[in-house]
Parts: sequence; C-alpha cells; structure tokens
Amino acid sequence: MAAKLTSPMPTSSFIMDEEDTVVYIYDRRRGSAPEKKIQLGGIFDFNTFRTKVCEILNMGPRDKFVISTTNRMQINDDDTYEDLIEGGDTLYVLNHMNQELAAQAQERIEYLPHYDTLVKSGMYEYYASEGQNPLPFAFAELIDNSLAATAGNIGPRSIEIRLFLDESPAKNQICVIDNGCGMTSRQLNNWAIYRLSKFIRKEKKGQLQQIPSNLPTHDQEVPRSLNSDISYFGVGGKQAIFFIGHSTRMISKPCDSKDVHELTISKEEFERREKNREAIYSGYIRNRKPGDSSHVASEDEIVHSLIKEEIGKRSFTAVIITGISPQHIQYLRNDFKGWCRHMVHIYHYYIHGPRGNEEKMVGGYRPGSPFKNLDIEIVLYDKGKTPKQVNLRDINDDMQTRYIRSSADCFEFKAVVEGTGIVEGIIRYHPFLYDRETFPSDYNGPKIDVDFEYEDIYMEDKPARGNRPIFECYWNGRLIPYTFVYDFDWCAVPKKRGPVPIECYNRLSGVLWTNDKFQVSTNKLTFLDLEMKLKDKNTVFYRIVQGQQQRVKIERAFTEWLKECHETQDKQVMFMKYQGSVSRPEIPVKRHQSPWAVYNAIEWDAKVFEKGQLVRSIRTNPIIYGTIKRFLLFGHHEGDVFATGGEMEIIQEPQLLYDEVKVVPLTKLDRVAPKSALKRYIEEEEGRLPEKLVLSWPEGDAITPGEKRPAGKTVGAIQVEIQNRKRESISRLPGSIHSSKKLLMELKIIWHAPHGNEEIVSHISQHGKTWGYWFRKMENVKNLGYHTLKLQVVLNESGAKEFGGKELPSLKMKFLVTEAAPAKFSFGMMDPPFRMGEPFDIPLEIHDEFGHPTKPSGDLKPVLEASGLDIEYSGLQSKGTSLIVKGVTAHGVVGSHQGTSFHLKVTLPGIEEPTQTLKIRLQPGPPCSLHIIKPEDDDEIDIENGGPLSLEVEVRDKAGNITTYPRLNVVCKLSGMPGLPTLSADCSHTGKAVLTCASVNIKNFKQDLKLNARVELQHYKDIPHQERSVRVTPSTRVAGMEVSYTDADGEEHKIKNHQDLICTVENNSYRLYDEGSRLLDITPDLANKVRVNWTPKFYKELLIKGQLPNIKIPSSVTETKYCQVSISSGFGVEFSFTLKPNPGEPTQLKCTCKGSNKIQLGQKMDGDVVISITDSHGNPVRKQLPPKQTLAELQVFGTGLVISEMIKAPYQTHGFILQNIKFAGVGLGNTELMVKWRDLSDYVKLQLVAGPPAKMAVVDIPIDQPLLVYNDCKLEKPLILQLCDEADNPTTDPNAKVLLGKDPRLKLTPSPSQMKADSLGRVNFGRFQVNAEKGQYELRPKALIGRVGIQGPVITIKVQPDPGKAVSVCVTYDRNAEFIAGQMLPDFSVNVLAEDNSTITTADSKNIRMKIWQPGRLGDTTGRPPDKCLSFAPDARKANDAKGFFYFRSKKVPELAGAHQLIFQYTDSRTSLSSSTVVLNVHAGLPTKLLPVGIPGTPTVSNTQKSASRVLIRSLKLQLKDDYGNDAGEKVNGKVQVSIESSSDKYELPKLVGNVSSIEVILTKGAAILANLMIQENSPGRDGQEYIVRCQVVGAGLRDIEPYDQPFLFYNDAKKQYQMGQLTKQRDELFQTIRTYNGFFETTQQLIKEMKISVHEAQTAEQQLRSELRRQNIPATQLGNVASVDSLISQRMKEREELLNRPRRRCGLTAAPRDRNILGKIAHLSQIGDDDIARVLSWHMASDMDCVVTRTNSKAIEVYRASNGRQQVLPLDSIYRKNLPDWNKPLPHLKGNRSHFKPSGNPVFARNLLEFPADADECKIVFGMLLGDTIILDTLQDANEYRQEVVKITHCPTLLTREGDRIRSNGKFGGMQNKALPLDKLKGAVFGAPLPIAYHAVCTQLETLQNYRQAMVKRLAADKELQEQLLNENTPEMKDKRKEYQEAEDHLRIIERKLGMTPTSNLSPGASPRGRIGSRALRQEPPPPFNADDDEPSNKRSRMSTRIATPPGTPLTNHNGPNSGSSTPTRLTRRSVPSPSPPVLSKRTRRT
Repeated sequence: MAAKLTSPMPTSSFIMDEEDTVVYIYDRRRGSAPEKKIQLGGIFDFNTFRTKVCEILNMGPRDKFVISTTNRMQINDDDTYEDLIEGGDTLYVLNHMNQELAAQAQERIEYLPHYDTLVKSGMYEYYASEGQNPLPFAFAELIDNSLAATAGNIGPRSIEIRLFLDESPAKNQICVIDNGCGMTSRQLNNWAIYRLSKFIRKEKKGQLQQIPSNLPTHDQEVPRSLNSDISYFGVGGKQAIFFIGHSTRMISKPCDSKDVHELTISKEEFERREKNREAIYSGYIRNRKPGDSSHVASEDEIVHSLIKEEIGKRSFTAVIITGISPQHIQYLRNDFKGWCRHMVHIYHYYIHGPRGNEEKMVGGYRPGSPFKNLDIEIVLYDKGKTPKQVNLRDINDDMQTRYIRSSADCFEFKAVVEGTGIVEGIIRYHPFLYDRETFPSDYNGPKIDVDFEYEDIYMEDKPARGNRPIFECYWNGRLIPYTFVYDFDWCAVPKKRGPVPIECYNRLSGVLWTNDKFQVSTNKLTFLDLEMKLKDKNTVFYRIVQGQQQRVKIERAFTEWLKECHETQDKQVMFMKYQGSVSRPEIPVKRHQSPWAVYNAIEWDAKVFEKGQLVRSIRTNPIIYGTIKRFLLFGHHEGDVFATGGEMEIIQEPQLLYDEVKVVPLTKLDRVAPKSALKRYIEEEEGRLPEKLVLSWPEGDAITPGEKRPAGKTVGAIQVEIQNRKRESISRLPGSIHSSKKLLMELKIIWHAPHGNEEIVSHISQHGKTWGYWFRKMENVKNLGYHTLKLQVVLNESGAKEFGGKELPSLKMKFLVTEAAPAKFSFGMMDPPFRMGEPFDIPLEIHDEFGHPTKPSGDLKPVLEASGLDIEYSGLQSKGTSLIVKGVTAHGVVGSHQGTSFHLKVTLPGIEEPTQTLKIRLQPGPPCSLHIIKPEDDDEIDIENGGPLSLEVEVRDKAGNITTYPRLNVVCKLSGMPGLPTLSADCSHTGKAVLTCASVNIKNFKQDLKLNARVELQHYKDIPHQERSVRVTPSTRVAGMEVSYTDADGEEHKIKNHQDLICTVENNSYRLYDEGSRLLDITPDLANKVRVNWTPKFYKELLIKGQLPNIKIPSSVTETKYCQVSISSGFGVEFSFTLKPNPGEPTQLKCTCKGSNKIQLGQKMDGDVVISITDSHGNPVRKQLPPKQTLAELQVFGTGLVISEMIKAPYQTHGFILQNIKFAGVGLGNTELMVKWRDLSDYVKLQLVAGPPAKMAVVDIPIDQPLLVYNDCKLEKPLILQLCDEADNPTTDPNAKVLLGKDPRLKLTPSPSQMKADSLGRVNFGRFQVNAEKGQYELRPKALIGRVGIQGPVITIKVQPDPGKAVSVCVTYDRNAEFIAGQMLPDFSVNVLAEDNSTITTADSKNIRMKIWQPGRLGDTTGRPPDKCLSFAPDARKANDAKGFFYFRSKKVPELAGAHQLIFQYTDSRTSLSSSTVVLNVHAGLPTKLLPVGIPGTPTVSNTQKSASRVLIRSLKLQLKDDYGNDAGEKVNGKVQVSIESSSDKYELPKLVGNVSSIEVILTKGAAILANLMIQENSPGRDGQEYIVRCQVVGAGLRDIEPYDQPFLFYNDAKKQYQMGQLTKQRDELFQTIRTYNGFFETTQQLIKEMKISVHEAQTAEQQLRSELRRQNIPATQLGNVASVDSLISQRMKEREELLNRPRRRCGLTAAPRDRNILGKIAHLSQIGDDDIARVLSWHMASDMDCVVTRTNSKAIEVYRASNGRQQVLPLDSIYRKNLPDWNKPLPHLKGNRSHFKPSGNPVFARNLLEFPADADECKIVFGMLLGDTIILDTLQDANEYRQEVVKITHCPTLLTREGDRIRSNGKFGGMQNKALPLDKLKGAVFGAPLPIAYHAVCTQLETLQNYRQAMVKRLAADKELQEQLLNENTPEMKDKRKEYQEAEDHLRIIERKLGMTPTSNLSPGASPRGRIGSRALRQEPPPPFNADDDEPSNKRSRMSTRIATPPGTPLTNHNGPNSGSSTPTRLTRRSVPSPSPPVLSKRTRRT
C-alpha cells in the first residue's frame, strides 16, 4: 500500500514519450448523436482539424458551428488548437458557445491505478484516530474543499451537509453541497487522481492548473491565516468519501458555465472492472444541462430532488456519498449534537471570525457572520422523525467558545520561523474565582471527582488545566486535531519560584495559527514539524498589542502580563486577623503538617466570615453544620494575605450531640446558606436532647403552681418522666458517643426566706424500669412564704446540670405556705397620746401555733377592764392578722394637763392563751369652751383713736380642765368701722393667752365711735365665741389738707385732689385740719414735715405762712407736670394735681415724608408729604383759620414737579398733607421740594430714581453697526443687556427675566437660556462662541416682567470667514505625470487655505509634511498614513517662491512598483489637516534582467533511460525585472532561448530532448514558463561536471537584457546522481542560511550606523542651544538635567505672565473686523513707548485714530456699507505713493550743509518713534501719508527756534512738542486748538504702549529653553537606543548567530568539495557571475561584532533600504525533478539550518 501511495503521477498523463492522437467529438447542436472519434495524426493546424470535423459529421465547409471543449473553451485558431487539445479529449460541436447541451455527453477520464488506494485509504488514514470517533474529521476534509471553492464568493458562502438516514441501509446518503466556483471537467478529472496536489494539477495542455486568484498570496497576510486555502494534497477528499461510504457521485457546475459535470466512482464498479479485466483507472464524466436527471434511477428520489435544485444556480458542487457504514449511521443518529459541536471546534475561526465566538446571542437573534459571510449548516433527515437542522454558528458550547468566553484577558504573539513561516498565537487567562477554577473542562477529558481528603485540600500544584497542553494548533485557520504544543520555554512553569504563583501557569489555554509553510499529514490530523521548528532557538517571537507587532523580550512581557492577570482577574479569598502559626500532626503526610497560618476571619466575594459564625458545608457526606473555630492556610504567612484556598475548623452543631471539631476545605463552604435555615436545622437536631419533664402525683396531695398551703400540710409522692422534643421518654443521653451517660433526677424544695433562699428538702432518684423517677411524700414544710419545688435532670457520673454548654431540663413549681388557725395574740403598735373622752383603737396581733401571724376568726369578742375608769368601745375590725378594737373611750379625772397612767386588761375567750394586760397613759380631753378672764364680764372698754387694746382668755375641756391641743388659735375681731385690726394668740401649749393691739386707728371720723370685739377659736367652730364693747374717741393729729391758687385777677381758686389743670398756676397756698375737721395752726415742727415734688429747695418761713413754692410750666404740650404736697413722719396726708400746658403762637413749619423718600421718575410718589405748623417750642398749633383759606396760603415749589396732579389737603387738626407728588423731565439724583405757608417755609429732600423698565439697551457694544465675528470664535465683548425706563435711565426689577431670541441658523455656545436680571437691572450672557455660515444674523432680546414683555434692540451679528484659520490643504502638481520606480516625482506645490479661501502666508514650514506609504505593507487598513511611513519636509524657499507656498522638489519615486499613497499634512496648535490622498501608481522601469519566480534549487541529472532522472526543470516561471526587482515587460512579447553551456567544457555539452542544443519558449507579457525541460537519453556530458542552463531573451530591442543562468550537475550514474542530489539540496539550504545571516548582519550594522549619526546630530544640536543659552546669561549649572530645565522653564513662564499682566497704556477703541484685507484701526497699528509722545501724537491724529485701513478699495467699501456710512475707511490701493516721505532722509535743518546750527530740543521725525507690531511695510505707507515729515521737539521754545532756522532754507513741516504744543506747517500756534489734551480726556483713542523689553527677552529665553529641552530628550533617547543596540550585539544569542554563520560556511566548503564544484561566489547556488553574488563575495571574512567606538562623520546620513531583493528567511522553492531538492530543509547538524530573526529596528524611522 505504501509503495502505491508514493507514485508521483499517472503514467498515461505525464510520460512525455507517449502520445494519444485520438479525440472524441459530440455533435450537440440539435440532437443526441453518438460520439465520433478523430485521429489527430497529421493534423497540425486548426483549419485542417475543422475540415476533419466537417468530414466526420457530414457538414459543409460553410456550415456555421463552433468547436468547444467540455469546459466551454472555444477552439477557433491555431493557438487555441495547440493549447486546448490533447489526446483523449472530448469536444463539442455547438451552434454557439452559450448553447445548452441538447443531450448528455460522456467524457473519458483516467486516474490512479488499483482502487485500494481509494477504497481503503480512509481506513488506513482514519482508523489511526487517537481515541476519538474519526467521522467528524472525514467530514472536515469535504468542508475543506468547499471552503477553497467558496473563497472567491462575493456574496454569502454556503456549505450544507445533508444526512438522509433510512431503515434500509441502501437508502442512506450523505450530501455535501456548496455554492463555490464549481469544477470544470478537467478539474473534476484532476480531483479523482489520488495525490495530485494543487501545485501539479493541469488545466490545459502544458500548463499547470492556476491557483485561484481569489486566494491570498503569501505576501498578503490574512488574520489567523484564514485564507480558505486548505485543499492541498489531492488525498483528503477521496479518503474521507471512502471512509464514510462505498461510492460517491460528484456533481459540479463551474461559474457561468452552461453545463453540469457529473462523475461517479464506486467500490462495486472497481470490483466489476477487475473481474472483467477492464481498464480499472478510466471512467466517464457525464456532461449535461442543469436539472437533467434522466440518467438517474427513478427510485433514487434524493438525487432527483438535488438535481432539480441545480436550476438557477450560478455555480455549485455537490458530493453525494452512498453505502454508508452502519457504525457511522449509529454515531450520526445518537450523537448529533456532539459531532456537530466537534465540527464547530474544527472550523471555529472560519465560522466566527479571527476573534472567535466572543458575543452571546441576544434575544435569540444570531448576529451576522463576522468573517466573509460563511454559513455551514447540517441537516439530519431521519425517516419518520422531525428533521434536525443546525447552523454551526449557533452552537455556543464548543471548546473554543468556552475557552474564549471563560477567559478574562489574552496575550497575543507572533512567531516567525525560517523567515516565511508565520505562527500567530494567543494565550488566554482563565481566572480563579473565589472557590473554583474557571478553566473549562474538556468534553472528551476524564471527569474529576472531588474527594474529601487532605491531599485534595492543600496540594499547591493542583492544576486547572490538568495535564493538557496549552496550545491547540490550527493550520490555515483549520484545526489539526492530533497536534498539541504543551508550552514554550517562555510561558512554561519557571524552575525558580517568581512573582507569579505557580497555579497561574495552569490557568492558561491557547491557540496557534500557522500558515502553509508548515507541513501537515495528508489527512490533516497532525503537524509533521511544527513543534520542532517553533522550539528552535532561531524562532523569533513578537508580542502583538492592538494589532501592532512589538519586538520585546517575550518572556518578560509574558510574565508581566500573567502577573497583571493574577492581580486584577483572580478573585481570591482574603485571610484576615492573623493569629499565628501552628502545626497539625493529625495530617498523615508529614511535609504537610506545618506550617499552618491561623486566621480568625476571611473575606470572600465581598462577604466576611468570622470566628463564631454559623455555617454549613457543601459537597460533604454528611453535610456539616457548625460554628467557625478558626481558618487555616498552609504555608509561611503573616498578616492579611490573599490565597486561592485553605481550610476551616468547624465546631459541629449542636454541640450537645456531637461535641467535636471538623476540618473542611474552604471550597466546600456554603456561602449562600441563609442563617434561618442553619438555625432551623440545629433546632431540629437539638430536638433529640432532653427537652422537658412530665410530673404526676400518684397518691394525691399534689402541689399546683402558685398554690397556697397552710403550714405543716403534707406534700404527696411524686413520679417524673424525662421527654425530648419528640415527646419520647428517655433516661440516657442520645447519640452513640453519649450512650453510657445515664440521667438522674434531683428533687429540691427551696424556701425563699427573707434572709435568702434556704434548701429544706433534697433528694436524688435513679430511673426505675416500672416507676421511672419516684419521690416519697414529705411533711416538713412549715415555714411561711414562697417555696419552690425543683426537679432537675443531672448526669450520673458528674452530677452536672449542663451538657455541652446548655442546661439539662428542669421543672420548677412555686407555691405559697400560709399561716394556720389562731392560737394566741399580742398587742400591736398604738398611737399615743390618749385623751379622756377621745376614742382610740387597740390593735391585737393574732398568731397560730407556730408563731406565725394569722387571721382572726369571726367569733372572737374582746373584754376591756381598768381601775378608776369607765371604758367602752364601739366595735371590732379585722385587718390582716390583726383584730382592732375600735372607738375605745375612757372617762375619769386627771391632775394636770400632762395626764395620768392606768392598767388595761384585755381578754379573748376561746383561744389557747386568752388574756393580756396593757399599761396606758391618759391626758385631758379636747377643748370644749372658751373663757375671757380680763376684763370681767359686762365691762366696756374705752380707748382713744390710735390707743392700745388688751384681752386675757382660757380654753377648757368638757370636764372644765385647762387643756392643750394642737392649733388652739384664739382670734379677736373688731367691727363697727372698716379697716380695723384683728388680734390673735396661740393656746396650744398652755391652754390660755393675752390678746393685745398697740393702737387702733380709724380714719375720717369726727365724733365718738362704738366698736364690737368678738373672741373665738379659729379652728373650732363648734365652741361658742365671746364678745365685748369698745368705745373710740377722735384724736388731734393732721388728717386733711386744702390747696388753692390765686389768678391774675386776684381771685382764689381751690384745687381738687388729683385734678388736671390746663393753665398756668401761680400764688399757691395750703391749709391743714385734724380728725375732727378742725383747722390746725402750722407750727415750725409741722412745717418741717411738709414736702413738695416740683422743687427741692424752698423757704420754711413761706410754709409757716401757709404758702407753697411756684410751679414751672413745661414747654411741650405733650409733656404734663405732676405736682404733689405731702406730710411726712407717718401722717399719711398728701395732695396731688397735674398741670397740662397750652401751645403758643405759630412760629415754625416742618415737612416730613410719610414712607420712602425715593420717587421713580414719571411715577407718583408712594408716600405723602406731611406739613406740620408749631409754636416756638415745636408744639402743634391747633388754632387755625378755616380750611379753604388756609390751603390757599399753602404753596409748593420743585424742579420738574407736576403741580397739576398734586393734591393738597388738611392733615388731622394741625397741618397739611401733599399727595400724588410726581416729577418729570429732570435728571436722576437728589432734589428738593419747597413748601411755604404764610411767612413760614421748609424743604423736603427727595431722591429721584429710574422709572419702571420700559426698554432695554446693550452695554459697551455699539449696535448701530453689525458685530463682526469669525466662525467658531467668541464675541469680542460679553453681551450685557440693561433694563431702562422711558427716559433711558438704567433701572431694575426683581422679577425681570430676559430671553434671547436668535436666528435658527446661528449656533451660540453656550446655548442662551432665560436669565434673571441682577440688582443693577443687568443680564450678562457672557461671550458667546458663534458658529454659523458667512452672513448676517439677528439677536432679539426680550424682557419678561410678570406678564408684560419688553422688546429689546435688534443686535446684528455678521459672521465672517477667519483668514487665520486653516481649513484645507491644497496640492498642485502635474497630474499627467507617470511614476516610474526609482525616478523623480514631479514638483509639488502646497499651500494652506483659510476659511475665506485665501492662502495663509504665516504658515510655518515645520508644520508641513509629505508622507508616502504603500497600503497594507505597514499595517495600514484605514487609509491614514501609518507611523513608519516615509516623511519629507518642504524644500528650502527660493527667491521666486510665492509667499505662503511650500515646495517639494526632486523627491524620488518609491522603488517598489504598485499603488502607493501620498498625502500632505498640516498641523499647528489649532488644527490638524490632511490633503486629499494622491494615488501614485508606480510602474516598473524598463526590463533589465530575467529572473525566476522564486529561488530554484540546483538540479542534478543523469543520462539514463528513466525520464524522471533527466528532468532539468519540472516547472519554472521566468519573469522580466527592472533594476529594482519589479515585474517588468508587461507589454513585452518575444521568446526565451534556452541552451546548455559550460565555462570549462565547450565541446561535450549535454543535449536537450530531441537531441537539440537549444529550444525557444514563448515570452508573453514579460513572462515565460519552462515546463518539463529534460536532457536527451544517453546525452553526452562529463560525469560530475557542472553545466549551465542559460535562458536568454531574444527579439527586437531585447538584447540588453541580462540572461538567467541555472546551474546543474551532470552524472552518468543514476545512483551517484541521487547522492549528489541530496548534497545539492544541502548546499542550497546552506546558501539560503548564509544569505539570511548576511542580510541580518548588514541590516544590524546599518542600523547602528544610523543610530550613531542620530546621537551625534542630537549632541550637536544640544550643544548649539546650550551655547545660545550661555549667551542669554543662563548659567550652565541649571542645564544639567531635564528636571532642572523644566524648573527653569516654569520660572520663566511665570515671569512672562507677570510682565504681560503688568499695567501699561492700552488703546480703548474697539478692534476692527478681522479680515486678511483689513489691517486694522490706525490706533491699533502702532505702539509708542513714551507717554508724552503717545499723548501728543494721539491728540494730533485724533480724527484719524478710529479710521479702518484696508488693503483694497472693495474691502473699504464693504466696511463702509456694513457700518451704514458711519465708519471712516482708508484703502491702501488708493494712496498716491510717489509723494510719500523717505523714512531714511535727514531732518530739514541738515539741508544746505548747515552744520553750524546745533538745534536744541532733540528734534526727531515723529514717524521714527512709532513701533509696528505687524505689517510694518504697509503701516509705513499709512503713517507716512498721515504724519508726513512731522517733527517732535522738547518744548515750544525749542520748536520756535527750530522753525526760525529751517524756514531760512526750506519748508518747515508741522512741529509738535513733548509738552503738548503744536506749531502748524503754516507757522500758527497757540490757543486751545493747538494744545494737546490729557490722556484721560482722549476717551481711549490713544496709541498703546509696547510690551517691555524684558518681556521679549524672557520670551526668547523661554523659546530657547524649550528647544533645548527637546534636544536634550531627543539626545537621551537616541543614546539609550544606541546603547541598547550595542548591548544586543554582544549577547550570547548574537555570538551564537556568528558562530552558526561560520559553521554554515565551513559546511558549505565541505559539500562543494564533495560535489567537486569550484567554490561558488554567488548568493544563490548555480547562478552565473552576472546574475548572482557568490559565496566568496558573500563572505571574505566573518562579520565582526560592531565596534561601539566607531564614529561616523556628522555630515553623512544613511537610510535603511526599504527593499531587499530576497527577504531573510525565504525558503527554497522546489521547481525541479524528484531528486533536485525539497521544500523541507534537511537537518544537517545538531541544530537545524539557522534562520536568524529579523533585526530590531529603531523605534523611530529616520527620513531625509
């Protein structure tokens, strides 16, 4: 079998000596004529052939028909006849090419010998599957073919697998259908040939089948190598078909073909042919029209239906397999989901795209295919069941999807193997999430059972991935299922523990995607060399970040990534509250016994679990419930740490049952268990424990809870049972560990005595089988009070009452023991004193026999007896344990009020001790009567008014004894007159008292008065009172007063007491009277007692005469005078009256505002003006004339006062009032209102304020002309609106709100919103940013005050294009130019356009760059220039270059042909712009050489009979190239002459087939193909000689093209030829290795040279700037490093801001509109430093300062019209420049050589004192015209003297002085017209002051410092880059590369000696000296390490070549015979052929 599989080609098709000269013709113009056979012998051209066809088919020579191949390729001339017809072909004769076949036709084909190679190939290939069902891999082979066929589809790519399963095995069919390009009949024939790979398939005569152009080439990188190019070997499809079934029907229709081709192959047919000895390897292809199923058996319904579906399809291929193996049927039915999932895994990235299946379906909606519209559907039709249909994109549980979706981050990389072998890789990280690994388990892997053992708890190396490899491998995007790569050195577990935990390495999964440079087995199940090549040390790994390739140290980058994943993605358990470390000897494995860190808490998934918390386990048997004791973590730990696992010790609950500690892994902690469920479980478990006691009383005398029992009563026998919660009786503890613990019952009776609890009974009982727990009766309970009967369960052994921290069941019954029956008594406490005749109680305390107090019985009747007393009681009362004798009364005599003692005997009949004696003391009884002792009865008491009074009284009891008693208060009340005193005394202690009164005073009586005295006990109303009579006579003391005054007429008037007098009181007098109204004489003593309150001093003699002092009247009528006359020293006599004065005559007039004095202009005043008329003291005068006459005399005056609306009216009774006061037509501020009445006047100050808002005004912005603003710019000033009244005065309103309406086309930022006016009535909208097209727009403000609206002024905004804002880049060049590789580009002219389409002349050349790149080569896919593209700066300006234009001249066209893109970029601080892309279609230059496509190996041939040994070139394509290696000669046609030559032997040259020395091959479009070039059998030639196959282009004008020479070795011996062929292959591989190393070393040295130049240039630039800074006085000590420079820059920036913000003179005029044609206002065009000069020139040019200067007259007219004619303008183009002054001419006094005149005053031209910030040339024109020759001097005297001298010789211009004087040119001076105003009077129209010189100096330093910093950073970066590269040159890897380079050269010499060849001096073996560089030229000496000390001249700059003829690592392509080499290099030494990595390029690309 193996020998048959190695057959290279079918003999009948590829042996060149055989000829088949027969073709078959089908006439399908109308009918179904049979085939005709035509012999081709002697037919050499088309006409002859056509004549032959006409003859065979009986057609005339003029009949119209076409001859076509079965592929519908027309044969119509000699070329097509030569190219398309081969022996054995089948041809059609048709009416036209688009005709459908009138009938089916058969086409003969041939394929491999012996059908076992097909029939059993599947068994051989697929039965070797590694433990998996291989059927999905067989399906994959068929899908591979469909993927390749649909790769070029523009629309959807559809692949469908239909399975038709039936109970009858013969009806089972499998169909694979795609909508790909289909197959022609020749391609279908090629498919049937076993091992006919795509590289050697023939499409037509002499030509290989072309690889479809829609597949990406090797130069085009496809992500993940998803190029659909996976139908390779000509093996897989046939193997798969015959593994699945026994026969197949291939149906295909190529694109745009009219015919369907059908081929049937079956095992039965092969067996039949072999049995009948027929040709086994031949067959027929049936060609038919679509939908024609006439050849199919009628019972085959499935095929019929499939053929019907052909109609309307553009192209398709269907593979129908029958004879399905029964085991396959079972698998397909039972595991449909499984094998579909397997299919998704194989084609995951074709189905879901390069990123894989990242997103889940949303709402059941499947997103569209992310990659090339590929849909693979599988439909299972099982007879009698519902079809199963699945789209592979809908399967989301395949392994790759699970890997992708469970990963948290990924690490992408790329490996380059041997130059062109590309491996893309990704490593995914599956994090640990708290308690589990997220790494998905494999469906096919073993199930891991979690064991509850120590080994599973603390194993550190327990992996997530297990022993599975990291990487699955994909080839061209398709899974190679049996090849895995375990890891790489850089991602394997490190030998030494690093910063990343070991377990993180086990959380990795990965995928490798390779291109087709790696070999796979023919069944695509395994790679042959992938892992070996990847792990070769020459393999270069890159990291991929955001699609960009980075050359990094892959191991370090991977470790950092893995560390970051661990820190950010792993969600581990945090162990907290570290307690120390312990050892655990109970663990069986000794190395795991210590150390264990102990913690009291953990934090897990935002939940905290602490010591003592109730938890439960999961996945344990049984489930453990308990409280946490502690947490354990294996290893050395201190403090809080994170870990992925650990253990916890759980105290198992309930402790009463278990009392043990369990160790449980943290992974088995139930983190979501509710606390209620845990408690409920524990409660259920605790239900088995003793719960309660059940008590019974078998013999009675039971005690009930709370019962009251008499002392001494018997307690009955007790029986007790112990029950649990389930009401089961128990006597032992439950549980096996407690089965031996018996329970006892303890009984106690406890007396709760007052002194504490006292145990009076205690017994313990064991459990009896029949009676349980038993206690006998008890009779010793005698103590009174509460008792407790306590039954307690105790443990047998210890007597403990608790178990596991919980009390055992107990029962408590509390009862009360009460007293027994009465037996004796005693006296209780009595409350003395006891009085005669007063009842009292005697308490008797009753006791029982035990001495306990008891209640008395109802039959107890006490008997009372006492000597000398009569005793009785009223009744008895029982109270508690006492019997109270109530109301005991004693009657007898006592000697004194202190009392006498008696003995009282009490007897209770009927008790054991009936009699008791009591000693008692009795006092006198309660008061009963009151007695007056003195005076005697019937005596009358006489006293004088004011004299004393006295009475003596006694209190006696019933027996007549003086008695004492509480509250014996005796009171004597006098009656007969009001106000008499009351007498009182206390008799409580003695029983008697004396009632006294010091005096009795009675007022206002004049004769004797009789009074009644009544004496009584105050608190004893029942005791009768006593009365006596008292007579009082009047006294002689002062008792009254009389006051009077005498008026002006001498008449005396009496004044009443408390009288109000409205008058003036003078000549006052008084008189005094006694109680009898008798007039008293005023004695001196009596006069001394008289007092008055209106004066402190007066004369005593006046009072003796009966006169009083005069009284002073108050000046104010509102003030009263209170006057009082009194007698002191206790007489109590006083007299008072009040004086109220009257107002005087009117003397004053006063006005006041009633309310606020503010009045709004035009509005009536809110308040009124009140006018008051007063006397001289300010008292209102109430006496007035009639109102009308009075109002007529009232006059009011005021400026602006509206008198017509004012109202005058009387006000109350003493003035006037003014109402409706209103002002109009005056200014705001304070004003006065004058009021006049008679000859009196006054003024009222009022404040006039603005009226209510009536209009709005704009603040600080003139609205008479539009506001000019640029698009996307802010307004020059903020927009402020002011509320005004009717008179335009600013006003305000607290409720005012302002809206801003605008044109909808105008966009303002921020958007205007409603704003409230401030306290000043203003609304500040700020500076809006305006965005709109060019034009005028309106803003309409509106104020809202309540519901009233006020329209504001219309504000016009004029938007102008910004002449300084760049908007586009304009490029001008020769658009008809042709771009030839390596030649010069046309000149490019670039300018930047502003918004107004003008060129920005201020653009800086450093902001302009030209960039060129080739799309796709530098990673560009967006159309933007990539980072590494070529960049050019503009050329230096020439004299005639236009301003604002930049030129790119003499730039070279890229050397690589193809489409390039060119763009110009402009970048400044405001914007970044790009021009439109210029596409450079670079064409190749003229062809200069002929080169092969690919590098062929050196063939070896022999002149034997075997044709395969004589093949020089099997297939080789030659292409014309230009000087840069581009394909050239697209329009060149000719021939290539192929000959054999030798440099040493020119006579014995081998001959080609046909015994010729040369042949010619057609050269078409610059390309020629050499196919099957071989030498003649037995050809001459020297054995072992090297010859050359020379390919020379011949033809007109093609002689200068360099030929291509292909060396080969000639041998006469086939065996030696084979040996030498092997050596030649090794030699070719070594040449490729040496060439690769050379390119690598040269590139590295070129890179270092480039870096050294960069460092040198950076150092030079830095030194130049450093010297410049020293010249600017910056010390070098501050320039040492970047930090100090940054500090210095910051300091200078602060200084610059400070200088910029210092106050200086500024122009106050508004700026002119910004426009490129507007210079500005004259006041802004110049600056003047001196204040005096600025003042005089500003005043002199005052009329011109506001003038706008424009460049053009049209712009001046535009500005003029925009301002409605108010703006004065000055166009520059209207100035007559001939008369402008010369700025360099001398002063006029220097004319005529008047050197003797020395003028004073420092004359100078005024124009020379101006400084122009911008546009100096144009400003000189303006000011030259305006100022002329005006001269400035110091003083007016200096100016006059100067003029006197100048006029002597010439005209004198205007003279100005620094003091502000002016002498006109006509000599006039003086007056206000010629005197300059002060600066503050110029209203801002002044020239501004320039910035200080220090500011410019600081700016210069700052700019230099910033440039210096950039240079320093650039130098440091370049130096660092160079040092890194130099260090890389001396690494062990580089030394190994040089060593391997030397070994390869030595090995090359050895092989050349073995071959007997002259040492070749070429890069590629066998090339001619003209075409190649030999090995000697390749290496004269081994490349030395680069010397870091080498210097390059600073003026040389080199650039790395962007084109390498053959990139390093390009493999040798096999274009030769079977012995001429292989695409797989042979391992020659310990290492494979070295392929060094591409060089590490600089991070920045140097451009020139």
